[in-house]
Amino acid sequence: GSVVNFDDLGMQGRRFVSGGLKQPRLSELLGSPAQQPIRLYAGLESAETDDARSALVVEELNRTHAWERESVVIIPTTGTGWINPHAAQAIELLSGGDVATVGTQYSYLPSWISFLADRKEAEDAGRALIEAVVNWRASLPEGTHRPNLYVYGESLGTQAGEAAFSGIRDIRATVDGVLWMGPPSSNRIWRSLVERRDPGTTATEPVYADGLLVRFSEDPAELRHDDTPWIPPHVLYVQHATDPVVWWTPDLLFDRPAWLAEPPGKGRHPGMFYMPVLTFFQVTADLGNAIGGSQGYGHLYDHQILDGWATVTEREGWDDDDH
Repeated sequence: GSVVNFDDLGMQGRRFVSGGLKQPRLSELLGSPAQQPIRLYAGLESAETDDARSALVVEELNRTHAWERESVVIIPTTGTGWINPHAAQAIELLSGGDVATVGTQYSYLPSWISFLADRKEAEDAGRALIEAVVNWRASLPEGTHRPNLYVYGESLGTQAGEAAFSGIRDIRATVDGVLWMGPPSSNRIWRSLVERRDPGTTATEPVYADGLLVRFSEDPAELRHDDTPWIPPHVLYVQHATDPVVWWTPDLLFDRPAWLAEPPGKGRHPGMFYMPVLTFFQVTADLGNAIGGSQGYGHLYDHQILDGWATVTEREGWDDDDH
């Protein structure tokens, strides 16, 4: 009954909608009845424009009665339309399947090429998808259950997600939580928050407005037991001091960055220092091996997604034993 042809989803879209844990396996893992998660997607071949693809996703939200779910997760994709399967599966596990996850494809290009040449297309697609789903929830008839809306993004997907908002206030007024992993330094909102961080805090572990509105973390597991005030909705950036995707910028050619003028963040070699031009090429070379190390370092965030979701959604009873 879908309005989207399975063959038009593209390879990544077909993998996404057919993947993940099904209801019987979720129930077995959780030890209690779970629901069958909803996964919705529109590929490049599904419609000609970002707006049209987003409209198809909204039709699918209505067809599947997604408003009955506890939450809807919007995932602007990266490059070829990839959605990290760990990100979707983690929120499905935490919610017992009571969630709908949506995405759209905007390009055939790998993420690194999209980052260099296709960023506007990524932003346009992210903006169209988020605005369409936000408007869908707002248009639900009075008395209808309104699901929580969450936004997830990874790497270039964080930039696509940020494009839908004017700033941190707009984010907090529009959705019920955000989890963004490995944001590139070219992200407009991320960069403004880091630049305006509280005095005495570092670029790799910034604190903005005493952590009341948004937080940055190397490891979101540490936030599970942090009792300092954090006003919902929770907006969380997870970033590694060793992730070249986060710290690479053309400015490295001639300007020493703040992260090389402060004590080294977790995992960064303490002997690293700034050299004009050379540091730019050093970090550029690191981009090619950003996912070549261990989880929790570089551009590898898979093992931290579950804790990130538990933090953003304020999932009660989530502790080390559950993990």
